[in-house]
Amino acid sequence: MKVHLRQIPQGETIHLEGEEEASPLGLEEAGASAAGPLEYALDVGVSGGGLFATGRLALKVKLTCVCCLEEFEREIEVDDFAAQVDYAGSEMVDLTPAIREDIHLLLPPHPRCDRGGGTTVCPAALDGAPRASRQASAKSASAWDALDKLKQISD
Repeated sequence: MKVHLRQIPQGETIHLEGEEEASPLGLEEAGASAAGPLEYALDVGVSGGGLFATGRLALKVKLTCVCCLEEFEREIEVDDFAAQVDYAGSEMVDLTPAIREDIHLLLPPHPRCDRGGGTTVCPAALDGAPRASRQASAKSASAWDALDKLKQISD
């Protein structure tokens, strides 16, 4: 998200509100993907040699549950976003790195579909084991059944 310094009156702040494409946030690096645009409501001003921005950010992301391996959506909200960026003589200031950092800090390191205040129950929690483990145990059980059959034939 880039802000043009000439649109900010000297000694004042402006309010910017809208939506931006979320692809520059690099969510794939964190194992997530955007499920919609980045929504923002920011107050932006100039002080000294830098631009400051405060406000709110919201982004809906898709994550994969580490327990059941199913994809789910979660809303990431930064209610107290604050950034100070030096502009060093340029006319445009890019807030994307600061926004990206705040969003990445709120992404869960081990996402689970049943966390986050919702009423969702993880399918793996119902069976007590992740789907991958259930499939592996089913295969291992059938391997033992095959060995038992061999033992019965030899007796």
